Amino acid sequence: MLHYGAFFMLICAAFPTSFAVKDGLLPNGDFKDGPKPTELNGTQVLGKFALPQWEISGFVEYIKSGQKQGDIHLVIPEGDNAVRLGNDATIKQHLNLSRGSYYAITFSAARTCAQSEQLNVTVSPESSLIPMQTIYNSIGWDSYAWGFQAKHSKGDLVIHNTGVEEDPACGPLIDSVAFEFLYPPPLTKYNIIRNGGFEEGPYLFTVRPGGVLIPPLIEDVHSPLPAWMVESLKAVKFIDSDHYSVPQGKRAVELVAGRESALAQIVRTIPGKTYGLTFSVGDAADGCIGYMMVDVYAARGTLKVAYESNGTGGSKKANLRFMANGNKTRVTFLSSNYHMKSDGSLCGPVIDDVLLLSVRNPGRRLR
Repeated sequence: MLHYGAFFMLICAAFPTSFAVKDGLLPNGDFKDGPKPTELNGTQVLGKFALPQWEISGFVEYIKSGQKQGDIHLVIPEGDNAVRLGNDATIKQHLNLSRGSYYAITFSAARTCAQSEQLNVTVSPESSLIPMQTIYNSIGWDSYAWGFQAKHSKGDLVIHNTGVEEDPACGPLIDSVAFEFLYPPPLTKYNIIRNGGFEEGPYLFTVRPGGVLIPPLIEDVHSPLPAWMVESLKAVKFIDSDHYSVPQGKRAVELVAGRESALAQIVRTIPGKTYGLTFSVGDAADGCIGYMMVDVYAARGTLKVAYESNGTGGSKKANLRFMANGNKTRVTFLSSNYHMKSDGSLCGPVIDDVLLLSVRNPGRRLR
């Protein structure tokens, strides 16, 4: 992966400053550096600039791992510290951007009180509400990705809890916030599908497995998974070979929410021309066991691909031949069945290595 920009040292830690960022955690993106003791009232952060590198507003708490909420110990998987956004609270950090370029923000969050918590993520003028009703991971923490196109050379990343609860301290925990520059994948003569190996996508945390959830299109105008969109009510999961079994390359997508978890791409085609679609279906070696079925749609072509998973990895190739009936064709993958691991985490089949070519001129595949 190519990297974009570099960190600039901040002269004064008390006040956030615009900076150019590289792929990875934002400065104090893991909230390791906390407020001074004089800037805390219990867990509540006092002062707009009390949290190093961040600007805050509203009821923001600085939470340490193992801290109790009632009888519940709060677990922070990425480190020792997190922030909790209470009623109408925000955290903000200034960014230097390349105007017109595409970026992805990755952050980890956990619900603590309400069932309908959601976060509004903004880099003006773009924003999106990320719902947290569905918990995909058994530990209660999920990582989310949000994509945007920079409209200006400078922007503020704002994460806002829009909820208003009776208890002002209720609200989601935020653990880690990271950044990735996205390179729009080009169209090549070797594959009509762009980013068919899913190698280009949001930042993936290295400390623990869990992947990153790609939200539905209705939640995200610019997909953090370039060229692809999530056409479903639930998210799909972006995974890597460092923590999971991946059929090819370094990255892949896991369809984790049954028929509510669909991945699609619209490609240019020639009406009446025949095309061949090949792809891999497998399991992520994450303990997801059972009879999996992937439904594939392209023009009037349909295919059901069965895969028996023992949860330890593996994959199989499948192919679909179809005739295009328009200048554009939507290629869609979805999981027919719902799956859950023994620990309660949602899971499903893995899709990777998607290749689409004209049958009459198949060309060759570059590796």
